[in-house]
Amino acid sequence: MDKNDRKPLVPGGVDEYIALCPEEAKNKLEQIRTAIRDVAPDAIETVSYFQIPGYSYSGYDYNGMFAWFSFKQPCVRLHVRPPVIHDHAKELAQYPTTASIISFPVDEELPKALIKKMVKASLSVMKNNPGTT
Repeated sequence: MDKNDRKPLVPGGVDEYIALCPEEAKNKLEQIRTAIRDVAPDAIETVSYFQIPGYSYSGYDYNGMFAWFSFKQPCVRLHVRPPVIHDHAKELAQYPTTASIISFPVDEELPKALIKKMVKASLSVMKNNPGTT
């Protein structure tokens, strides 16, 4: 078991995270938050895992974490479990990505349907992971 799997999750802290971000990012971060909550309304919302807002269901590997969001100038970012981004590379081609982060320019409209699709895919990866506890 990875040491991060044992780290206790403390609900809350997302409002405070968003409040500390620049004005131009706050609305976009709230939009990502709403998209995640639309997909997983009863998930635990926390900032205690990576010090960025994250969402979790207990009983799964990686503390049940399946989606996160953050701000890094000039983008708001959605973090998902691998291999979600790899599996949706064509749909995400216009956005900068890493193995687990999709960056959306803060000055552009957010693709909310795409964000929800990526969150659903990440949730599915977590639920279907053979390492589930």
